[in-house]
Amino acid sequence: MKTMIAGLTLAALSCAQAATAATAQALAAAPTGPTYGAQLEGFDYPHPIQRFKLNSQQQALEMAYMDIAPKGKANGRTAVLLHGKNFCGATWEETIRVLSAEGWRVVVPDQIGFCASSKPRGYQFSFGQLAANTQALLQSLNIQQATVIGHSMGGMLAARFTLAYPQAVSQLVLVNPIGLEDWQAAGVPYATVDQLYQGELKTTFDSIKAYQLRFYYNGQWKPEYDRWVHMQAGLYAGPGREAVAWNQAQTSDMVFTQPVVHEFKRIKAPTLLLIGGKDRTAPGAARAPAAIAEKLGDYPALGRATAKAIPGATLVAFPALGHSPQVESPKEFHDALLRGLKN
Repeated sequence: MKTMIAGLTLAALSCAQAATAATAQALAAAPTGPTYGAQLEGFDYPHPIQRFKLNSQQQALEMAYMDIAPKGKANGRTAVLLHGKNFCGATWEETIRVLSAEGWRVVVPDQIGFCASSKPRGYQFSFGQLAANTQALLQSLNIQQATVIGHSMGGMLAARFTLAYPQAVSQLVLVNPIGLEDWQAAGVPYATVDQLYQGELKTTFDSIKAYQLRFYYNGQWKPEYDRWVHMQAGLYAGPGREAVAWNQAQTSDMVFTQPVVHEFKRIKAPTLLLIGGKDRTAPGAARAPAAIAEKLGDYPALGRATAKAIPGATLVAFPALGHSPQVESPKEFHDALLRGLKN
């Protein structure tokens, strides 16, 4: 394992410190915002959306994706960017720009059930299925091998994809991936999909912003973050809100019940871990006893453990950043990413 530190180390903030006057001010007078269709109709993606038609689980579905050609001198390499559960392909906007300028072809799908892709009512969501869908997309684009970069839930998917299709992955990059621990095994109680669905229906702009403020941005809000809150909130507020909430509940169950952490030792691809040390994301922790919840989501420790578990992995730590380092500190993040991709 190789470990590097990116950025400046700051004193750790406790969860209690997140509830400061600055936090309250950032959450005050949240705008209602726009509404979007069930496939994110009305939201402006940074590049044209294309649609990959596939038959999956006896259904005709559409997988939205962006395919961006190199803007700089082409280096012959392709990067596939996998979004998180509370994100979309559009959230990779700055990463797309940086990689394209460096000569990369960049492919950015929205997974089935998310964002601009189909929202099937009856679908057995699994990381294996989403990996198969992604591989089918890449095959349709004649991409035989790529660098796979996954953030948050996309990191769990990227790990599963690498295990399922090792020949297709030249390098694996995990950006604050969830799934570095097994929450159910740690004692977090199970919630049914119906229970999760009822919770999803209560999602608002305010609740999304409060969550992101605490976990993603370390209690410090910038106006440019509003775009990503509106993107998510507009789906929940739009005419397809029930379908969106149902798929989100189904994929919450997928995240909770399909750990990949126990298989890290089988990953053979060169792996780069980019970890924001202020992150404390732990799905389901809110329903766990306090004694269990307080031990979950320790990303500095989880990053080190993961770097030891994946053979030959390189860990780059951002001690002052949270769950979304690519949004919170784009230059710091992308400088580290480009260095890691050149190794």
